[in-house]
Amino acid sequence: MEHQQADALLPTQPTTPLKALEALSKPLPLEGFIRQSALIPNIVPFSAATLWRKVKSKDFPAPLKLSERVTAWRVEDVRAWLQAVQNK
Repeated sequence: MEHQQADALLPTQPTTPLKALEALSKPLPLEGFIRQSALIPNIVPFSAATLWRKVKSKDFPAPLKLSERVTAWRVEDVRAWLQAVQNK
């Protein structure tokens, strides 16, 4: 019984690009930037290694270097990628 209660408190993660797009549209503005920690696993359903592999192969938008230690993606680019994946 305790195990079920603990599971009920955990947030659910998007499992499809459509659900990810819905999750993305609620907490984020239409424009701006999103960091990797917010993308994984909340928006994109894969690991950091897979994210960077997809960036390298141009299957995912490239991030921008905002400062020496800050890299982020344009929200518009992530939304467009999610929409393209959904339409495949």
